[in-house]
Amino acid sequence: MTEPTRLAVQAAIGPKSNRIGPRRPPTLKSLEAGNALKVPAHVLFRKGQSLILWKPRGILDEATVNEIVEFIDAVEKKNKEPINRFVDLSALDAVDLNFGFVFYVALGRRLSVKNKPAVKSAFYVTSPATAHYARLHAMLTNYSPLEVSLFADPAVAAKWLCVPDHALRRH
Repeated sequence: MTEPTRLAVQAAIGPKSNRIGPRRPPTLKSLEAGNALKVPAHVLFRKGQSLILWKPRGILDEATVNEIVEFIDAVEKKNKEPINRFVDLSALDAVDLNFGFVFYVALGRRLSVKNKPAVKSAFYVTSPATAHYARLHAMLTNYSPLEVSLFADPAVAAKWLCVPDHALRRH
């Protein structure tokens, strides 16, 4: 790509990027140290309740999403039972994602759970931006073993996930 063309593309898609289309998530690196999984920041894994709690903070970007997807992939490979998720998006300042990336992640998640038992993902949304991306993910994973639902109240999400309210709080 010539320099004027590259600059025009950067102007069109933003100064942070010189690529066109979504970036593919990195391949799953070994997240295991012995038998323990490396748990990403802002994640609690409640194995007894088969529940992953994730409360990202700051800006939700591709790197952050890739990290949690890798963790979920590793957990799913180590556990035979389905593990539900609760994603609390209330601590986000901004969302820096695009349709292509969300589409790619949703497709990857659909393929990773193909022929597996259903799992539930509850998204606690508190802003139009978080609701938009959670709704997009829900739409793209519809008719798959991933049951995605959005909630404005964590207590309602807890009931849907069949866990007590306090299970969704960080201690």
